[in-house]
Amino acid sequence: MTEQNYNAGNIKVLKGLDAVRKRPAMYIGGTSERGLHHLVYEVVDNSIDEALAGYCDTIVVIINKDGSVTVDDNGRGIPVEMHKEENMPAVQVVMTVLHAGGKFDNKSYKVSGGLHGVGVSVVNALSDFLDVTIHKDGKIYNQTYSKGIPTKELTVIGDTDRKGTIVTFLPDPTIFETTEFSFDYLAVRLRELAFLNKGIRIVFRDARNERTHDFKYDGGIVSFVKYLNENKKLVYSEPVYIEGSKDDIEFEVSLLYNEGYQEQLYTFANNINTIEGGTHLSGFKSALTRAVNTYIKNENLLKNDKLNLQGNDIREGLTTVLSVKLGNPQFEGQTKTKLQNSEVEGVINSIVYEKLMEYFEEHPAEAKNISNKAILGARSREAARKARELTRRKSVLESGSLPGKLADCSISDPTLSEIFLVEGDSAGGSAKMGRDRTFQAILPLWGKMLNTEKSRIDKVLINDKIQPIILALGAGIGEEFDVTKLRYDKIIIMADADVDGQHIATLLLTFFFRYMRPLVETGHVYIARPPLFLVQRGKQKKYVYSESERDKIIAEFGGTGLHVQRYKGLGEMNADQLWETTLDPERRILTAVKLDDAIEADRIFTVLMGDDVEPRRKFIEENAKYVSVDV
Repeated sequence: MTEQNYNAGNIKVLKGLDAVRKRPAMYIGGTSERGLHHLVYEVVDNSIDEALAGYCDTIVVIINKDGSVTVDDNGRGIPVEMHKEENMPAVQVVMTVLHAGGKFDNKSYKVSGGLHGVGVSVVNALSDFLDVTIHKDGKIYNQTYSKGIPTKELTVIGDTDRKGTIVTFLPDPTIFETTEFSFDYLAVRLRELAFLNKGIRIVFRDARNERTHDFKYDGGIVSFVKYLNENKKLVYSEPVYIEGSKDDIEFEVSLLYNEGYQEQLYTFANNINTIEGGTHLSGFKSALTRAVNTYIKNENLLKNDKLNLQGNDIREGLTTVLSVKLGNPQFEGQTKTKLQNSEVEGVINSIVYEKLMEYFEEHPAEAKNISNKAILGARSREAARKARELTRRKSVLESGSLPGKLADCSISDPTLSEIFLVEGDSAGGSAKMGRDRTFQAILPLWGKMLNTEKSRIDKVLINDKIQPIILALGAGIGEEFDVTKLRYDKIIIMADADVDGQHIATLLLTFFFRYMRPLVETGHVYIARPPLFLVQRGKQKKYVYSESERDKIIAEFGGTGLHVQRYKGLGEMNADQLWETTLDPERRILTAVKLDDAIEADRIFTVLMGDDVEPRRKFIEENAKYVSVDV
């Protein structure tokens, strides 16, 4: 691509840096962990815009040891000449003036993610310090800022034979609830960007512990769909790929079916993850439903069956990545989670339908497999509807709508209560006696837990091990799950500290992830950590959680009369001991279950709970060193 002239004249100013520091949530969605990481996304998006324009092919992102982040690209470099209207260097305009950038003249960037132009100036305003170094026209330029204000003039600090922009910033701790960046959290977005922009290399390094990812995918979203389906049994081998364009709308979509029962739909607009979907997703769903129903009708696959296939039936086991790029996207809010452009829906609907019908005609075996899976999905939905009705009837008629084994708490405010899902009736009995009845509920689990990774929702709904959990939590399941109806703020998995206990915890987490995912996404799930040993000498006693900790306490206590008890299970503890170690909020140890990376979580659950043994063996071998259990 011929490099077009990119200089101060391309920088258009829409005026005014308002009180970003006073109202940061207006620009980055909040000051929590999510808002903190949004700062990195904004800077990286500028580098991606250079890549979209054809001037950048490598981006390096580093979490530095001091907690700052560096984003280094080999693009054209931010313009450095004086801006005539603002009477300051163009880079300073970009860094300090809201709604300033090369995205408003419709020449520098045809397509851009950061269309509001607030990104890097907001990052600057919310940073304790920011350093920008620009390699351009044989010179190295540098300027520094603090809380959005320049701390020195733009100066030439050397000569160079490279091009690009390097931004290093440290978030302001007086603004954010936390300033510690999560490697896994950032890796999600950077991996997405590499998939969505085929051929772009994104190197991500954490200098705090030397973790590194090197993302580059020449297959683009087809590679993305294959990645999402690793270790899953496929309905057909090669993903369907469709691309199309009309006016200033360009899109590509790839889809692949696996033999599982979950749908995974990832949609993007100008590289932005539209987690709430929007018109592009609506257009795709309508086209897919219409195409599959048309094929089933044309091929008479239902014969005399009056079954009516719905979109959810057709998307069972479907993985889709849909990426649309357009010149003037309209989003809901600055955080851009939902695309609103009405014209996009019709364009994608018509083109996808037409291309899918062509694909079905040219690939009859794949088309029949997809259709038959959809028909099975519809029959499963009917079975699930009957199971839900049965569950509702049971919840109304039996035990005042709660399962019989549940020992409920007396407080009625869900935000103040918690429920323990306890392995075994013995431990459940001790927990019931040892708990604080005011706010702690106990639900004992018994028998072999269902592996929901391999189960359709109709089987889940009627399972006698799962059904009590659904009834106790009171928020429904699957598409009907409503986290606002949750009866407890904390759901705490309390299992033995051995291999069997970890297996039960994994089965429960699989169930929550597959059928009650908002429970995990909103931070309601915890895992209790019971002690492995009790070390006593006279009146001295200490509960410990590992063999190394046990040896340390033994050395501290010393002398004779030392007694060490190893707990093989929760059932060996009496009520008082359970309270002291696992129930008492002041002394217990809980691990919060977080979902930083839903894609990676999906892959891990497939590996651990799926049918394929080899990936599970490999995963265990690679990660065994990070796990400590009492066997």
